[in-house]
Amino acid sequence: MVVTDLRIRIIVPADHEAVGAIGFAAWAAGEAFEDCYRDTHVIAKVQQEFAAFPDETKGEIFVAELAGVIVGWGAREGERNYVSDLWVHPDCQGKGVGRALLLHLCELMATEGLATVRLETHARNERAIRLYERCGFSTIWHGVEFSKSMGVPLEMVHMEKPLADR
Repeated sequence: MVVTDLRIRIIVPADHEAVGAIGFAAWAAGEAFEDCYRDTHVIAKVQQEFAAFPDETKGEIFVAELAGVIVGWGAREGERNYVSDLWVHPDCQGKGVGRALLLHLCELMATEGLATVRLETHARNERAIRLYERCGFSTIWHGVEFSKSMGVPLEMVHMEKPLADR
């Protein structure tokens, strides 16, 4: 089932708690991280990072609402063409929410005249990688990086999508 009445809008302060909770729930439900990254210290650190992100980000966060309930969010932070986050509540994954958020961010960047959109994800995050590929992204780098939010090294892929010719 694909959602059809999804609304995407900019975050407001009242959304901060829901955004943190959805990010953590999506991360916790993910299959990308090996058991060694699931120790209590890593889990607590990641949960704290998600809770603080809406208040601390210097970028833009967009939420996806379904019947007035936030079901996912995406953010760009740092460089204007970088999607830093894309999280969908586990109960709503596979229904088009992530795709709608990602395409919204891509459209926004295209209207700003940017030539490419970049993002990264864990190399074992196969569902996300398939989504990104279906949305026109290609892998441009695969290797190991240290995750500040988790405090551990992770196998990552960097992906890029060209926007309209500029």
